[in-house]
Amino acid sequence: MKAQAPSFPTLAEALYPSSGLLHDGVAVVVASLFIAVCAQVNVPLPFTPVPLSGGTLGVLYAGALLGSRRGAVAVVLYLCEGCAGLPVFSGGAAGFAHLLGPTGGYLAGFPVGAFATGLLAERGWDRTPGRAFLAMLAGSLPIFALGLLGLSRFTPGPALLAQGLWPFLPGDLLKSAVSAGLLPLGWKLLGGGRRSKFPGF
Repeated sequence: MKAQAPSFPTLAEALYPSSGLLHDGVAVVVASLFIAVCAQVNVPLPFTPVPLSGGTLGVLYAGALLGSRRGAVAVVLYLCEGCAGLPVFSGGAAGFAHLLGPTGGYLAGFPVGAFATGLLAERGWDRTPGRAFLAMLAGSLPIFALGLLGLSRFTPGPALLAQGLWPFLPGDLLKSAVSAGLLPLGWKLLGGGRRSKFPGF
């Protein structure tokens, strides 16, 4: 029988150990609001219907801090808030129609991205700079993949990458680099960073 990969507490669990369903519910709601705040950082680009947005950063941090399942649930709650009419999507947008529009694929990829980043955080990947950097990039992959798939319905093939991927890679790398410093720093302040199985990377 294959041995199960070791599981580590996330930063949020280390700061506030889970004490039941109410505790988890509060954490999920707070994370969904954090994503909504991040999404208000919105920079429209003239050559693409996809804006530069801080929402992706909020999504990946929800996963990294809460773990795979609670992080994904927080993102699903965020999407439900937006579909219900709350102005939580990028730039204060709202409505179910956004899931069917050019950015709908990116929104659909949000829960998968949070789950992927959270899963790696539960394996200790948030405790050293190199692994934290890779964990954030890994969470971005399904978001870009589903985002490009959705955008392909509105953008011709030759222009797809120019409108849906290349403009966002520098910001994604910067976000991952900053996270590579912040996440391990959080563990260092808690005195738990060296419990990682990947010291130094």
